[in-house]
Amino acid sequence: MPVTVAFVAETAPGEKRAALTPETCKKLLANQARVVLERGAGVPAGFPDSQYAGAEFVDDRAALLASADVLVCVQPPANAELAALKPGAIVIGLLAPHADAARVEALVAGKATAFPLEKLPRTTRAQAMDVLSSQAG
Repeated sequence: MPVTVAFVAETAPGEKRAALTPETCKKLLANQARVVLERGAGVPAGFPDSQYAGAEFVDDRAALLASADVLVCVQPPANAELAALKPGAIVIGLLAPHADAARVEALVAGKATAFPLEKLPRTTRAQAMDVLSSQAG
């Protein structure tokens, strides 16, 4: 059974970035992942649904979050949404765990594995994953 990678619309005020580009979606699909997006999630970043060829689209955000093996995000979803993820889900994004102890508790309660990208070491070897430098530009 393929891994389900989910991408939901960002809810932080003024956030226009997308955690998943059409090009990255294409690469995930080529690696046999199932990519599921909340309808319109890429639009604020200039990526209409039609550019995510091969992805599945849903309108039910709660059901999408509950089915995700991997959730990619720019900003963290609401704590209640994090707590509602399926047990063992992986969350990747700018999660700011230092800013909200309740967020960490929600991830722990849901038995999620979190990869807060802003906590990646800022080394030459990890430069390709350095979101702080890439987003500063």
